[in-house]
Amino acid sequence: MRAGTERTRIESKELRGRELGLVIFALFVATLLAALDQTIFSTALPTVVGDLHGVELMLWVTTAYILAATIMMPVYGKLGDLAGRKPLLLSALGLFLAGSVLGGLAHNMSFLIAARAVQGLGGGGLMISSMAIVADIVPPRRRGTYMGILGGAWSFASVLGPILGGWFADSIGWRWAFWFNLPLGLLAVVVALIFLRMPAVKKARPRLDILGMTTMAISTTAIILVISWGGRNYDWASSVILGLIGVAVVFGVALVLVERRAAEPIIPLHLFRDRNFNLATAGALISSMAFLGVVIYMPSYLQMATGLSATSSGLLLVPLSAGILIASLGSGVIASKTGRYRWMPGLSGLLISVSLYLLSTLAVDSSLWMAGSYMFICGLGTGIGFQILVLIVQNSFPITEVGTATGAHNFFRQIGASIGSAVVGTLFTGRLVGLLGERLGSMEGGPAGPADPNSLTPALVAQWPQEVRDLVVASYNEALTPVFLYMLPVMVLGFILMLFIEEKPLAATNRPPAEEPLKPVLESE
Repeated sequence: MRAGTERTRIESKELRGRELGLVIFALFVATLLAALDQTIFSTALPTVVGDLHGVELMLWVTTAYILAATIMMPVYGKLGDLAGRKPLLLSALGLFLAGSVLGGLAHNMSFLIAARAVQGLGGGGLMISSMAIVADIVPPRRRGTYMGILGGAWSFASVLGPILGGWFADSIGWRWAFWFNLPLGLLAVVVALIFLRMPAVKKARPRLDILGMTTMAISTTAIILVISWGGRNYDWASSVILGLIGVAVVFGVALVLVERRAAEPIIPLHLFRDRNFNLATAGALISSMAFLGVVIYMPSYLQMATGLSATSSGLLLVPLSAGILIASLGSGVIASKTGRYRWMPGLSGLLISVSLYLLSTLAVDSSLWMAGSYMFICGLGTGIGFQILVLIVQNSFPITEVGTATGAHNFFRQIGASIGSAVVGTLFTGRLVGLLGERLGSMEGGPAGPADPNSLTPALVAQWPQEVRDLVVASYNEALTPVFLYMLPVMVLGFILMLFIEEKPLAATNRPPAEEPLKPVLESE
């Protein structure tokens, strides 16, 4: 490479036909892999920690992945804008596959957690790079359809993850939760290498915002640990949790101060001067809180109520997944064909709000069809919002910043998802243990001996007399359904915020405006 004296614009590279289809397929696979690994261990964890003798470290198998992926989202977004997205996508795939190999070979919990962190370093890049690459190769007016396809990957993952994890644990071994990533990941690598031709970008060495990355990583780590540990491993008023909150605040403030002065900030503060970015990101954060509360804990409740196995319980999420898939693809196609989308975020917030209210009315004698229909409504709302909010954010900034904006948006969305799962989990489990302890007490549990509220499984409960099973199911119902009602005001706030999103025309091309300054480049030999 040699420094060039010429200057050039970032050129658009729009793909069509078979070439576009193959690239979208590769991005779908990449997104699916990243999404699956957030949920695949939900049903396999008991077997995993039993084999590796590390129950006390169970939480970190999931937390390590989520933490690494969350931190890397804005990093990949910014670096993609500065240095090009194809190398970053391939690097993310490489890290993800390396983490999968390490996980498959793990011989103890520490090794497994490290492998999950490596997977997360790649997984965060797969999510952001896939969305940003779609923005690079498809103009906003046509982009909704393809963003909807990526949204479909999340709908498949919400069902496939728990089912695959449970099946691997019950049959061929939990290590296949790692090994099955390899052929899919390698396929995505081959397709990307052959068919993904990205727009020309400036090749000058990027000025990395190391201080911004460091402060962001420390503050995010503290936030995730507070969310993961608070009310579970440590009391909310404990010195550990209060200390972590202090670290999050101090380094959060430091991040803002650093980003004000950085040449290439990892999360540019000017993003927050855009009305649509603020509203769409706030709406995504709140919607993710509600969605994760439903997707993580409804199967546990329904599994206990029906007596289904851990593997089969994943099928209870099919209505939710179907709603996401239908709404994600449908809203994307409508946005692409009509160019109109302002009504979609509001409808998304309304549907999720309605579903939370309906879920809060579930009773012990409610049918699975009723619960499924309520989750389907939640899926519709989530599917509309998932892709259209990303499209709104991308449409608010020039193509030269689309990765940065996408990374920042999804960073806050992921923080919302973590907060939602933690809040719902804390409220649900705290109330549940109290109710079970009060109602079961020292009641004999048949062959299993005295009932321990912390050790109930569907198989154990199925052995008990009907009147005892009814007490357990009633306790699960009374512990979970009020939580949805508690979340409703927050979701209504999200609905109101999304009503004020402005409809900006969806551009028919990715070509930068004529007045955009020219970008210095390095020319290839």
